[in-house]
Amino acid sequence: MIEREVTVRNRAGLHTRPASMLVRTASKFEADVFLRRDNYEINGKSVIGVMTLAAEQGASLTLMVEGEDEEAAADAVAELFADGFGEEM
Repeated sequence: MIEREVTVRNRAGLHTRPASMLVRTASKFEADVFLRRDNYEINGKSVIGVMTLAAEQGASLTLMVEGEDEEAAADAVAELFADGFGEEM
């Protein structure tokens, strides 16, 4: 299992568009993808789950990925956060 800290960098946080980008990216991989904020853990392949995090700009999340292609999945999802989901930061 891979665990990484990621930070929401885009100004609007994890609203609908970045949440759907995250889910589309995570769903390309066989590995299980989860995000945790405080004690709340969600499936990173669920738009509803991602939206329930209510993660605003600056929020720190733990990305947890486990499975056959976990390294590639973790890299791809972490890159979305690092790039601010292509939005203004």
